[in-house]
Amino acid sequence: MQMQIEVLPNYLVAYIRRIGAYGAANYQTMEQLKQWSAEKDLLTETSIILGISHDDPTSTLAEKCRYDAAIVIADNLETDTSVAIGETAGGKYACVIVEHTVAAIEEAWATAAEELIRHGLEADNRPIVERYKEELLSRHYCELCIPIK
Repeated sequence: MQMQIEVLPNYLVAYIRRIGAYGAANYQTMEQLKQWSAEKDLLTETSIILGISHDDPTSTLAEKCRYDAAIVIADNLETDTSVAIGETAGGKYACVIVEHTVAAIEEAWATAAEELIRHGLEADNRPIVERYKEELLSRHYCELCIPIK
């Protein structure tokens, strides 16, 4: 697994939160966000979409896990009550490009901790982020960004 260290900014985002076990329902939340974003003409070649997993499912009850489907927005964007507005936790991240398939993303999640150790890195307690940019999605890839100290 090839890893690149990046300092991510604090992104201003519009997001839809889902609470419950991580999995297929996260996909539905992401589709809901994409539909909202398309209606607002926010989906462009430069859009950044994020899947933010706030909780560690090994230490948080499945029914309490929080997932945000988010899109980076301009600070002057007018929104409505179907989305919330917030800011992501920027900082240092280990980013891995992953094939955009359920199996590849699950594999990346499953091996992320051991990959950090292998690279001599230590995870931080900020949320792990799946980052989707058009230039990667067009080639069927996305990124898994793991916060590090």
